[in-house]
Amino acid sequence: MPDKPCCRYTSPDGHHCQETDMGSGFCFWHDAKFDKSGLDLTQKLERYAKKGGLLQGLQLKRANLNGLNLIKQDDEDGFDLSYSNFYRATLTNAHLFNNKIAHSSLMKANLHEASLHYCNLQDTNLLGIKLNNTRIDNIELGAELLQEKQAKAALKHTDKSAALDLFEQSEEIFRNLRKASEQQGLFELAGNFTYKELRMRHAQYPRGSKKRLASSCIDMLCGYGEKPENVIRFSLSLIICCALCYFIFGVMDAGRIMQLNPAATLSDNLLALLNSFYFSVVTFTTLGYGDITPVGFSRFVAAVEAFCGSFSLALFVVVFVKRMTR
Repeated sequence: MPDKPCCRYTSPDGHHCQETDMGSGFCFWHDAKFDKSGLDLTQKLERYAKKGGLLQGLQLKRANLNGLNLIKQDDEDGFDLSYSNFYRATLTNAHLFNNKIAHSSLMKANLHEASLHYCNLQDTNLLGIKLNNTRIDNIELGAELLQEKQAKAALKHTDKSAALDLFEQSEEIFRNLRKASEQQGLFELAGNFTYKELRMRHAQYPRGSKKRLASSCIDMLCGYGEKPENVIRFSLSLIICCALCYFIFGVMDAGRIMQLNPAATLSDNLLALLNSFYFSVVTFTTLGYGDITPVGFSRFVAAVEAFCGSFSLALFVVVFVKRMTR
């Protein structure tokens, strides 16, 4: 008896399927044309995984995988479900702890009450995924979403319409993940998704528009309320810039002007610089000791710094408290 032909599926990283060809060139699991809509494949897939079948490239569109349990006990790597298609699949109550589902599609999949704890979802399509009470802590999404990468590639090819649609999809995905994180009480993770959600909204604004400019300023100042370190960086930058302005334009100290003077000695210029930094800090914090006063154009710089300083300190308190009370 001749050997039955094997499935022709080969994963992008070189793994070959050893299952029997159904006549289409592929096995049941890797045949994209075989309609699996509504088929209850939970136990069948668990048996297939247990016997060591190739789980990469599974074609399970609309399949019923309710309660699927794919957890490798005492194994750091878990199962590799990369390059698979779970479009609109029912994965409610599924246990997928520590599995790799990279370069796949979970588009509009139902993952209510499921566990994606420690799952690798890099370059996976998560658009429309249902995550009600889904455990998503420690999931790995990579530096960018699939749609985010595609949007940037579209911009390089000057396809603004496609890029806009992909950025909008990215925003929707991050919003969905944020809501799921808040529901699970993962507020730090929710903050990260909030920031990325607003960054995707920023990318949709026309270049040079008031909305994009305002969005950039808010991001620079406080990371949309999620990054108190941005407030600190902005504050330090403002203090240094204003101190250099005072050093150039001069401030009054004990009746004499302290400013950059090429004819003066190095020690005198250094003293003027240190006084300028001192005055900048005092002005930024609005302490106003009165021992050093601005003159000329330095008055305008001092007014701007005092206004920005009072605003920045208040902003830092708001953002820091928001971050720490999660």
